[in-house]
Amino acid sequence: MAKNIEPKLKKIGDYLKLEEDTVFTIPEYQRAYSWSIDNCDKLWQDINDFVESESKDRYFFGTIIINCQENDTKYGLIDGQQRTTTFLLLLKALLVRINYAIKRTSNDEDSASLCRGLQERRRRIMGILYKVETEDISDKPDVEKDSEICSRVNILENFSINEQYKTELSTILQATDYDSAEARVTKIKRKQKDNRYTNFFRNFKFFYTKIKDLSDSQLNSIAKAITDNCEVIEIKSWQVEQAITMFNSLNSDGLPLYDSDIISAKLYAEAEKIGQQKEFADLWKELNDIINDLDSIHIADINSILMQYMYFIRTINKETISETGAINVTTPGLRRYFTEINKTPITKPIDMCIDMIKLAKIWKKVYEYPQMKVLLKFNENTKLFLASYFYRFTEEEITEAAIKPILDCLLRLFALLELVDFGYSSKYFKTFLFGEEAKLIDKNISTDEIIQDFNVHISTNWDKEIISSTLHDYDANVLVYLNEYLFAQENNVSFSLGTKYDIEHIMPYSGYNLQEIRKDAGIDTEDEFYEFVNKLGNKILLEERINRAIGNEWFRTKVSTKLEHKTGYVDSEYPIARALVSKYQNSNKPYWKKNDIEDATSKAADRIVKFIFDN
Repeated sequence: MAKNIEPKLKKIGDYLKLEEDTVFTIPEYQRAYSWSIDNCDKLWQDINDFVESESKDRYFFGTIIINCQENDTKYGLIDGQQRTTTFLLLLKALLVRINYAIKRTSNDEDSASLCRGLQERRRRIMGILYKVETEDISDKPDVEKDSEICSRVNILENFSINEQYKTELSTILQATDYDSAEARVTKIKRKQKDNRYTNFFRNFKFFYTKIKDLSDSQLNSIAKAITDNCEVIEIKSWQVEQAITMFNSLNSDGLPLYDSDIISAKLYAEAEKIGQQKEFADLWKELNDIINDLDSIHIADINSILMQYMYFIRTINKETISETGAINVTTPGLRRYFTEINKTPITKPIDMCIDMIKLAKIWKKVYEYPQMKVLLKFNENTKLFLASYFYRFTEEEITEAAIKPILDCLLRLFALLELVDFGYSSKYFKTFLFGEEAKLIDKNISTDEIIQDFNVHISTNWDKEIISSTLHDYDANVLVYLNEYLFAQENNVSFSLGTKYDIEHIMPYSGYNLQEIRKDAGIDTEDEFYEFVNKLGNKILLEERINRAIGNEWFRTKVSTKLEHKTGYVDSEYPIARALVSKYQNSNKPYWKKNDIEDATSKAADRIVKFIFDN
């Protein structure tokens, strides 16, 4: 008889602490480990904010769905493999730094209690990662003994057919320190700097670097918080079909109340107290109607508008900058802010609603600006600071020309975020923007002064040559949008992102005639092909209908209309596609070669570097 579903609320340390004969498994059909530095940065921010809030509550990190197999010795991760893997990497980074901190504090009498706490954290984490008993773990790190412990067991087995680096997590967990981990992990051929590492090691390095900046006391607090004050709901199932069905339908009804539900209820109650419930209800409906339109185009929902409004209010009240000028980037939750920290806005429900309607209407207007659409391809946090700037204007006053200088500033900064290994939460991004927000909302401060702040910040903290080199190795997609936009500006042609578009590989990424295309391009090996096919110079924007029609055709077909019933670049409205047609359409047998990709990549890199540094 099959067992019943078994849900349990567990501390993360208890969830990860497996019995000796039990392992987590990643099933064959699961995706590869795909969490990026952005995901880890968000996780790190959440944990830091929770610890700094000194809340007595537990922090909830969602639901994990497990399919139990082989007499409950295999825990198949149906939902939660990304979080589980990331928590294991985070714990390993903590352990490495704790070992170092113990060596530093063990001979200091004034730090005796802190050292005991760190030793307790060491035992807890080693018990989780290596299933070792407390009595087998020495107080102080012992290289020989620790090395033996680290090599004992494998806590997670990866069977995913989509994962190229199945043993990478184990390699990192089995290392005794950061240097040995870095020496052993996979280095991807033809990649430079941190791009040569897998997501596993890049994320481990991110956490390790963040933890290095902590004091020993902070390290102790965060390690304890992660294992003992953060929780997940672990749901065990003993039938894989049941587990997958649960994954697909979980929270389809009976959802917990969102922050916006609590805040709107409190606003209505305040309106009722002052006899304005009818006026408030009408305004709230108007707000929701506008936000439903914004939500349908993925610009904002009610919670994001509330968050933007909170940023604005906190800046107006000077809650983010102390009298000495120190910047506090810790951000409280919406519910806590409006119901505990600052209840004043809720006591003025009509004013608060009118303010948010104004913001939502401005978003509905500015979303159509081409430059705005490009910026919104970058990072959601751009919206928080733009919203504060919007409050300078009425809906009638705001124009594309009015906000273009600030859009440029944010595009430059967030293009850098796309290229460097610092996360958004670093001082180069979040701290700088929090400091600048006070100027963004102040009508008395000129746009020129804000631009100058960005110019100084960028030129002081980044080097043109290094960024240019990184752009030559860039293989993601976000900067394709910026390159297309800048190309249009450079050539004084119109640019509109449109609604249905694709990222087009000029030299196709796949297809039946790939070998011949590769040969025509002067590319000798498969490794070299994959190095070039994803370069910035090989990617352009193309209308979805055109991209689907031409598929993986030859370059000479793409830039012409010689085949009947086919469409090609010649029908595109995007500037780079049109430029390619103009250059190659009348050529007898045009080819797109390796040197063309290198040349286009260099021009794109120069274009973006000039935009970032020379504005």
